[in-house]
Amino acid sequence: MKRSITRILVAAAAALAVAGAAAQVKERTLKFAFQNQTGHPQAQGAQKFADLVAAKSAGKISVKLFPGGTLGGDLQTVSALQGGTVELTVLNAGILSAQVKEFAAFDFPFLFNNGQEADAVADGPFGQKLMAKLEDKGLHGLGYWDLGFRNLTNSKRPIVKAEDIAGLKIRVIQSPIYIDLFGALGANAVPLPFPELYSALDQKAVDGQENPNTVILSSKFAEVQKHITQTRHIYNPQALIVSKKIWDGMSAEEKKLIADAAAEATAFQRQVSRSAADSALASLKQAGMTVSELPAAELAKLREKVKPVIEKHTAAVGEATVKELTAEIAKVRK
Repeated sequence: MKRSITRILVAAAAALAVAGAAAQVKERTLKFAFQNQTGHPQAQGAQKFADLVAAKSAGKISVKLFPGGTLGGDLQTVSALQGGTVELTVLNAGILSAQVKEFAAFDFPFLFNNGQEADAVADGPFGQKLMAKLEDKGLHGLGYWDLGFRNLTNSKRPIVKAEDIAGLKIRVIQSPIYIDLFGALGANAVPLPFPELYSALDQKAVDGQENPNTVILSSKFAEVQKHITQTRHIYNPQALIVSKKIWDGMSAEEKKLIADAAAEATAFQRQVSRSAADSALASLKQAGMTVSELPAAELAKLREKVKPVIEKHTAAVGEATVKELTAEIAKVRK
């Protein structure tokens, strides 16, 4: 009899705990804005995150996706997160250098050999230290996603040697290191928000742009670009962030389910993104783009040309930060 009563009391306590936890999850809708189109690995990761949040909150929290820059470019979206009018975004981590200067180190050219190196650094002490610095800027970091290595496209000519880049008008993201990088390669760097890029390429306002193969494919740049060169000049970790104003207003239970969903979505998104990288290049070939691979000697020329850019931005970011980053990479490579 006592055992039965004990079991009943334990079950009742468990039920009350579940009910109490559920009561801490309020009905709400979170707006998740990002630049890539539906179908891109970034969008697939966002959908996975939305599905996980819905499941973990028993449908109480809905994540509404706004792909393709429909709520504005990255800088505009970050501002909206700080104001609390948009709740979530994922973007090139280097763009956050406008908030925390050290994030620019993630955009140093020829930094990582592969995505796994970047994961280890981003998930480790260095990447988490940068995320923690966002708190004072009205943002809260949830993790790092994959975008892949950036490659160069243009409508003028094949790029088969380093000198071929000179004179081209190349759209770059709105970040000083990208402007300096392509300036050092002899190009005319034109910073533009991503939502304006297709139109700028179509109207010949710029000759080319640089993005990972998956972005080039999903954005249909093959319609307005003829040549693609596998320069692999920058690898982009993507920062998944939430408005701190919204985050601070969440209960402990809500924060946990959001963080857990972010961790699961991160693992999924990285796998999807890397699986898509090679198939994207094959699809771009089928769409009519000519593909060039720079010989090792020409890549060495690019590395030499961008050394002054690295030196300049090392001073801006802080030598201690760059040393810390390079030490982490060296540790991963052992």
